[in-house]
Amino acid sequence: MKTVFLASVAAATLIAAPAFAQDAVGSAGIGYVHNDADGFKSDGAVLDGVGAFKVSPEWTVTLNGAVNYSDSDIGDDTTAAAAVHATRTFGSDLRAGGFVGVTDLGGENYFSVGGEVQKYLASATLTGVVAYTDLDGADVWTFGGDAAYYVNPSLRLNAGVSYNNVSVNSNDADAWNYGAGAEYQFANSPFSVYGSYQRTSISDTDLDVDTFMIGARYNFGGTLQSLDRAGANLGRTLAGVPAIRGF
Repeated sequence: MKTVFLASVAAATLIAAPAFAQDAVGSAGIGYVHNDADGFKSDGAVLDGVGAFKVSPEWTVTLNGAVNYSDSDIGDDTTAAAAVHATRTFGSDLRAGGFVGVTDLGGENYFSVGGEVQKYLASATLTGVVAYTDLDGADVWTFGGDAAYYVNPSLRLNAGVSYNNVSVNSNDADAWNYGAGAEYQFANSPFSVYGSYQRTSISDTDLDVDTFMIGARYNFGGTLQSLDRAGANLGRTLAGVPAIRGF
């Protein structure tokens, strides 16, 4: 029931986002996801959406969410996640703030809090995140960074890495996530297509998980780069974080 409820809330947010286009900027998208964990494979789909609302000249509230469905030989599963970000701009090239997020995994809801910062350059955006999650008694810390390069305002290339430390009863486990992707918005159109690859490596297990994703988005409020600078890309491009934390 928790999964259904959270998925319904997230889906409603994604569907409603374009209706607020006159007051917000953002996107709503759908994608195909393939996972390969050392030969164990699954296929699925993801719905994601984000809306950024400027509440004052310096402050922006960003809402984002995703619903993921996966199917494998042992069954299928649906998870959902959503987050609220509050960020402040400092001049024209720096954004910083924090967020709270909730992710449904295995029928349980897990909450995260963290801080984030973005530096805007002429043709690039640099993102950094630190987050804490209480994962059913386990303390999870995440540190990550992402660099996005804009070949032009409608073509983004990005690469990122994140480190996750999980502590359970004084026992630690580490996971590294490496990812790269690209997104292209068609000329004079709100639609874009994207693709990404991510590898998750878990220490002491010799387990690597490869994730491939392709999809399309409807963007409202500008080009990919202008949406980025408006706070409408928070929580999505950082390698490993969306998949594990949902923000």
